[in-house]
Amino acid sequence: MKIDILTIFPDFFRGPLDFGIVRRARETGLVEIVIHDLRNFTKDKHRTVDDRPFGGGEGMVLKPEPIFECVDSLGIAAREGRLGREGSDQAQGAGKQSVILLSAQGRRLDQVLASELSGLARMVLICGRYEGVDERISEHLADREISIGDYVLSGGELGAAVIVDTVTRLIPGAVGNAASTRQESFTAAAEVALDTAFAGEGPFGFCSGQVRAPLDSVPSSTCGSGGLLDYPHYTRPAEFRGMAVPEVLVNGNHEQIRRWRRKTALAKTLRNRPDLLEGAALGEEDRKLLAEVKGEGSEFRV
Repeated sequence: MKIDILTIFPDFFRGPLDFGIVRRARETGLVEIVIHDLRNFTKDKHRTVDDRPFGGGEGMVLKPEPIFECVDSLGIAAREGRLGREGSDQAQGAGKQSVILLSAQGRRLDQVLASELSGLARMVLICGRYEGVDERISEHLADREISIGDYVLSGGELGAAVIVDTVTRLIPGAVGNAASTRQESFTAAAEVALDTAFAGEGPFGFCSGQVRAPLDSVPSSTCGSGGLLDYPHYTRPAEFRGMAVPEVLVNGNHEQIRRWRRKTALAKTLRNRPDLLEGAALGEEDRKLLAEVKGEGSEFRV
């Protein structure tokens, strides 16, 4: 995948792109990331990238010229009007490329959207600043707008860094153990099902209450998140400052471990993000475990 980032603060990305999975993906050629300084596409001596909005109002707005010319230099033509976000010619057409405007008015980033973006061949991220960008960028250049959350940031750079990290780790080969990305929080059951089979079809180990994953990719004691928060993790020492690892995790019974992990994932989701339960794929066992959690109330500890 190639990722182009358009910004007026190119030095911002010196840190976020140089560590962990993103760095390894860049070094191995799985992803190419190019930072473009929008001031290089201005024509006045002051390298002006912003201006006051027509009609008055507080603050400044990014001008259209530098952004359009930068995107033109990438070989991506402006669209003739709005072509229907999330299904534009650019996003769906040859090369599977998408021009994305980081915007508080955009679709909120989630794991499903990240999975969609990871299938692109090229992604162009436009970082807004100040009070926003000229609306013609949204109307005629970007084929989608994305927000990383319902809060206000100083600019799109942080959002772009989040998208790069979230999407890069879903590219095949970026994470050493590909199965780990299927077991994380927010991984929808529909995504897990892409490479799993339903119960009773072949030599599969139980996973998530509805879906069974191949034994060579997911241990029998491990379950995919199925849209829930992840289950708790513990490591050595088994006892630390009087805090012991739950006995069930050290008894060697994989079925009991699997059931405990699923139950604690349900409990944590119910406590911290009950909204996720509405869209989660819950099997019959899940519903029974959830009923147990609700019945135990505060006595159940994750």
